[in-house]
Amino acid sequence: MALNMNKNLKRYYSIKEVASMFGLNESTLRFWETEFPYLKPKTSGPAKVRQYTESDIEQIRLIHNLVKVRGFKLAAAKKIISNNRNGADKTAEMIDRLTNIREELQMLKKELDGLQ
Repeated sequence: MALNMNKNLKRYYSIKEVASMFGLNESTLRFWETEFPYLKPKTSGPAKVRQYTESDIEQIRLIHNLVKVRGFKLAAAKKIISNNRNGADKTAEMIDRLTNIREELQMLKKELDGLQ
């Protein structure tokens, strides 16, 4: 049995970790949980500590793309997600890829500028 190096070993993420991934406040995530019924992280213990899975993070990525990146209001984001879930997912993935490509190109440009 081979060791899978690409596998994410972490099963759950705290609200603080997820908020920092997207540059959001923890209160924003809590509010989104009330607005988007399918975004329900697991809670544990009497303190109801939120535990986000990879699936929850993908939901947040989609909402973040629609609301923060593309500038939709919450009502419009809900409508887009309910009407065309697959299209919204694909658009979010494409924007993430393009953002990563832009960052890589900017790093390459800085390296090339440093060579001159």
